[in-house]
Amino acid sequence: MKAIVCTRYGPPEALQLREVEKPTPRDNEVLIRVYAATVTKGDCELRSLKLPLLWKLLLRIGFGIRAPRKKILGQELAGEIELVGTTVTLFKKGEQVFANTGLHLGAYAEYDCLPETGLIATKPTNMTYEEAAAVPVGGLHALQYLRKANIQSGQKILINGAGGSIGTVAVQLAKYYGAEVTGVDSAEKLDMLRSIGADHVIDYAREDFTKNGEKYDVIFDTVGKSSYSRSLRSLKENGFYLLGNPVLLQMIRAPWTSRRSSRRVVGRMEPYRIEDLTLLRELIEAGQIRSLIDRRYPLEETAEAHRYVDTGQKTGNVVITV
Repeated sequence: MKAIVCTRYGPPEALQLREVEKPTPRDNEVLIRVYAATVTKGDCELRSLKLPLLWKLLLRIGFGIRAPRKKILGQELAGEIELVGTTVTLFKKGEQVFANTGLHLGAYAEYDCLPETGLIATKPTNMTYEEAAAVPVGGLHALQYLRKANIQSGQKILINGAGGSIGTVAVQLAKYYGAEVTGVDSAEKLDMLRSIGADHVIDYAREDFTKNGEKYDVIFDTVGKSSYSRSLRSLKENGFYLLGNPVLLQMIRAPWTSRRSSRRVVGRMEPYRIEDLTLLRELIEAGQIRSLIDRRYPLEETAEAHRYVDTGQKTGNVVITV
């Protein structure tokens, strides 16, 4: 089968189209014919290791010193089940699915094997494969964090980095919960944010939301670029500061802040749940969430897709069609 292989840590050129052996599912696995995958910021960071020194060291220990041990990257996909293992009961051949592959990776290929109890669910009926592939990573991340804030109807929430794969789902989920949503991102993304429900938008290049005097019930920083101290001052009493992409110092400060003040800081991830992926599918089919796709690339141009995501200019999602 054709697959994109990461030959080393480094620039997008490290991604090479190769012929590799087609995987065979174990007894508890399903073989998925991949029709679409995505390029996330996390994929690019794993490829390039452009990270703080400690994270870089931990990734080299966990994934490989000189190059990733798992050569085929990609964390989310959509496709059709071609074969099921002998003990599989949850899925059947021919079923259309979407999935978060997690640390298994493997989405940049024509086929991938995943355990039936993994983060796999039936594809939303009202989405294409490309649209469905763009849901699991950003959707699960946004849902997990927003749930911790227990958002109530009428509350004010600000989402920093609202135009990315996490942020676009977060805006729509917050509106579903009944919140008044302010989206912060670059100027060219503001019209898109209004189109998915944002009540207010801020161009971060022209205005610092921590200095405008507004107070919010929830601040969700999906990109890790807001000022920790000033963001706390922009929260109401008993407000939530959600660190969707925390740096190490923020993770250290978060428990102390939560203990010493009425404001709660959430910066620790928990394992994603299949129930949440199922909930996202239900919300999609009910018309509450849709995917935002910026660009589509064929599998053989995955390196170009990574190069574009590296610019930090993508709106929503970048999809790989297989």
